[in-house]
Amino acid sequence: MRFDATRRCGVLSAAPRWRKPAPAPAKAGVPLSFAPGEAYQFDWSHEVVLINGVTVTVKVAHVRLCHSRMLFVRTYPRETQEMVFDAHNRAFAFFKGTCTRGIHDNIKTAVDAVFIGKDRQFNRRFQRMCGHYLVEPVACTPAAGWEKGQVGNQVGVVRERFFTPRLRVASGACPRAARSADPGEELNAWLLDRCVAYAKAHKHPELTDCTIWQAFEAERPQLLQITGPFDGFHATQASVSKTCLVRFDNNKYSVASRAVGRPVKIQAYADRIMIRQDGAIVGAHRRRFGRGATIYDP
Repeated sequence: MRFDATRRCGVLSAAPRWRKPAPAPAKAGVPLSFAPGEAYQFDWSHEVVLINGVTVTVKVAHVRLCHSRMLFVRTYPRETQEMVFDAHNRAFAFFKGTCTRGIHDNIKTAVDAVFIGKDRQFNRRFQRMCGHYLVEPVACTPAAGWEKGQVGNQVGVVRERFFTPRLRVASGACPRAARSADPGEELNAWLLDRCVAYAKAHKHPELTDCTIWQAFEAERPQLLQITGPFDGFHATQASVSKTCLVRFDNNKYSVASRAVGRPVKIQAYADRIMIRQDGAIVGAHRRRFGRGATIYDP
């Protein structure tokens, strides 16, 4: 049997071309469009700042109106549910209204279970907040960041323009914060000023004849009116020690002496602690986020 080396080599050299996969089709999509007052988007980011010379990673809540592109940002020490409630309260108070839909990620503080498609089991307290504001909650499809791409883009803009170079709160990068007893609170006031300045200085990406701020002012009358903030707190039970103290979140807070001997209900807000017994307030304090502190208020 004769072996034809030339033909054999030709077959082998052609084999890789036969196995070469067809090029993948290019991805395409339709840009999302939103009517005035239709929807807002919410997300978190982590940013690093220097507060009184200490490097701190703060959690930044981002809210964005989808039509006007108006932005709202606020820093928090954590991403707990009471922080989510506070961010919505403050954002809606700033916007002077809210939207008919709220687009969120599948965060644990909002979603208890993810089912097939868009079906979700929302957290009971989160649903109560949405009901208070008449907002229909919508959770994105997992790994589908484009469904809230506007707020995702906002995270990058805020990081580049507000937090770069790294903010040094006590060194003058945020002048009002350096004079405040609570630099975090003054930092948030400074960030809100930056949001307004950014909106007034930048053109709307679609409504090119106006700025983001002008588009926001035109959208405001279309927002749902709010009657007041949602009472957003995390509740837990605690016992009162003989020294008139209750322990919560690694710290101790004082209560009225009449509360000793019976359990109390702690309502933890983003910035304060309310302690109740039989419906009456027996203690009220500004919330601490360190460890091992004892806060007295005779």
